[in-house]
Amino acid sequence: MPAAPIPQPRAPRPLRVRASGVRGGRSSRLPVVDETSAGGVIIKVDDGLAFVAVIARRNRGGRLEWCLPKGHLEGEETAEQAAVREISEETGIDGQVLRHLGSIDYWFAGTDRRVHKVVHHYLLEATGGYLTTENDPDQEAEQVAWVRLDKVASRLAYPNERRVVATARDVLAGRA
Repeated sequence: MPAAPIPQPRAPRPLRVRASGVRGGRSSRLPVVDETSAGGVIIKVDDGLAFVAVIARRNRGGRLEWCLPKGHLEGEETAEQAAVREISEETGIDGQVLRHLGSIDYWFAGTDRRVHKVVHHYLLEATGGYLTTENDPDQEAEQVAWVRLDKVASRLAYPNERRVVATARDVLAGRA
């Protein structure tokens, strides 16, 4: 009886790559949509301590996650204008833009499309208002809180937003 042949490893299948950079599979056949949002780090100083307004919203899995306030640009507004409006809507706090902190660029898939999203983050100084989620027309923000700047990173769900907060801390400390 002849010896059984030794199985050879199969050659890897070629990857199907689209302009979106997505590898094969169902998601690569979905239409791609570009979205732009803006928001950021709004700061108030109380008794010599800096605080950041953050919001809690549900993720797709239904879990409550703390994040920086942000949202889509509307009409012809600039990213700066959208950041001021979105922060006010989601937190109740009015602010003035001090500077751009950075932009986050990422992809995610919905049931009917792939989304390429860019979020512009700004550093803002609080100029008025009070914490509330009642002004949020989308009702995405379930909770809002002031969190000390030196503690806020541990509350935020997303590493990219923690990096934005680190940049804000560097700016406020004169290191950036």
